[in-house]
Amino acid sequence: MRDNPDMHLVIDHAAPSGPHCQAATAKLQLPHLAAWLGRLAPAQKRAGGPQDLTPLSEHLRAAARGIDAEDGLLPWAAADAHRLGLKEASQLGGWAWITPCHWRVNAYHVEMLDPADLALTDEETATLMDAMRGYFAGDGITLQALTTGTWLAHGAVFKELATASLERARDARIDTWMPRQPQAKTLRRLQNEMQMLLYTHPVNDARAAQRQTTVNSFWVSGTGELPANYPGAAEPETLTVDASLRAAALRDDAAAWLEAWSRLDSSALAKADAGSLTLTLCGEHQAITFAPVKGSWLTRLRKRLNAPTPVQLLSTL
Repeated sequence: MRDNPDMHLVIDHAAPSGPHCQAATAKLQLPHLAAWLGRLAPAQKRAGGPQDLTPLSEHLRAAARGIDAEDGLLPWAAADAHRLGLKEASQLGGWAWITPCHWRVNAYHVEMLDPADLALTDEETATLMDAMRGYFAGDGITLQALTTGTWLAHGAVFKELATASLERARDARIDTWMPRQPQAKTLRRLQNEMQMLLYTHPVNDARAAQRQTTVNSFWVSGTGELPANYPGAAEPETLTVDASLRAAALRDDAAAWLEAWSRLDSSALAKADAGSLTLTLCGEHQAITFAPVKGSWLTRLRKRLNAPTPVQLLSTL
């Protein structure tokens, strides 16, 4: 990180919610994080909870772009519309991300597999969008391609519709995260229609023949309206969100989580320049941002002597 002297590093899933990872936290050996906690001081705290539609790390990313919104209403899709030159339309609201995905039906719940694991090609996503476009249009929703595996949607149904981040729903039970507002009935009906449409779609037939996971639904996220004074700025280059702990934390895989933390400590935290790093540690309940200590050498010495250990700090997140 020496080429980026003012970096703000956000470490997501720094403190896990699963019982196995929590029990393993006491085994962490993070010498470089310990050293940084002796050099930095808490500058800002943000509270959250595992029931929130939007994880704390996403709120931090949005704040860096001048966006402060309510839970479930971070306007990522509207920001993309603004970036694509649809500036006037982006301020009107009604934008959303649509992510093709696979819902696995179990005995007592429905689980959404991580859409990234589908590894859809551009051709597959384009073909699926063309097949689904007419159904969405019937409910006043337009679709256009955004990235591989993500479409940009616009329609009145998305206005003021709080939705769960894809981060919450992937590899998880969707029952908890489905929107329940009255207007969401339209989306639930569309999801049912898409299950029927896609059941025998040629793209899925080809994927099934190759023993690849099929697409049988979609997820809605990124809703919300841009602030009137939105500058249209991209995420600051100095902001880096490290999600290398995420997969192990969500699986509650203690061994993998400890290993991921060790790699992170010996890489990004070991290479950071002294005095130039702003560090944010995100758990489910709290995100704490640490900044360089200002003041005399005596102030800095006292801070170092009174700094919490990594294990003590992570237990508060």
